[in-house]
Amino acid sequence: MKILVFVNHVPDTETKVKVSADGKTIDPAGVNYMLNPYDEIAVEEGLKLREKSSGEVVVVSLGTDANKETLRKALAMGCDKAVVLKDSSPRDSFGVARALADYAKEYSPDIILCGKQSIDYDDAQVGGLVAEMLGLPSISVVVNLDVTDGAIVAEREIEGGHEIVHSRLPAVIIAQKGLNQPRYPSLKGIMDAKRKQIEERVVSAIKPRVEVLAMKKPSAKPPGKIVGTDASAIPELVRLLHEEAKII
Repeated sequence: MKILVFVNHVPDTETKVKVSADGKTIDPAGVNYMLNPYDEIAVEEGLKLREKSSGEVVVVSLGTDANKETLRKALAMGCDKAVVLKDSSPRDSFGVARALADYAKEYSPDIILCGKQSIDYDDAQVGGLVAEMLGLPSISVVVNLDVTDGAIVAEREIEGGHEIVHSRLPAVIIAQKGLNQPRYPSLKGIMDAKRKQIEERVVSAIKPRVEVLAMKKPSAKPPGKIVGTDASAIPELVRLLHEEAKII
């Protein structure tokens, strides 16, 4: 089975993000990066599929040489091959999906896996866009997956419950938290990943369809108030909620 996994190189969840002087981008100074957590789940699911049915797992990321750090994490987990699609120009979700879909069309995988969203912009669009560009079925927010003889049975989250979806390969599977528990790279895996070559492909820039006009941090929350400690404080609390907070 040819298994293709898309991964993104994102700021660490513990990073204190600062806005650059241009007011439109993140200031990269002092920012640590990591493998996008949702994509890490997709990598793990790809490895599980390979263990079940043999084949290879190829992991792909769009970006710069910095993305190789994330790709080596995926290699250390057990992926067979890593590819960086090199382009440092700004891209929206459509542009990212276009580059990934073009590579997928060339590779012709049996299954494509990716995370539900990246934790930087949270657009949650790339997986569905890739599927549309390739003319493939896609199943999103998947929390349980079974692939047997080309048949897919997937459990996905919906509002208020879960639903079971049946499909056939090839398809795009978009992973949600709960699908699995990603493995920790072994020492052997880490050492092997350092020796593996990461394939580089230069991709042409594409004009974004979405323009970032401004980026800013949210306003600081006002301090809280304690208006009393017993039932006598209720009238004042109701007044504040009505006149100041304006939520009732």
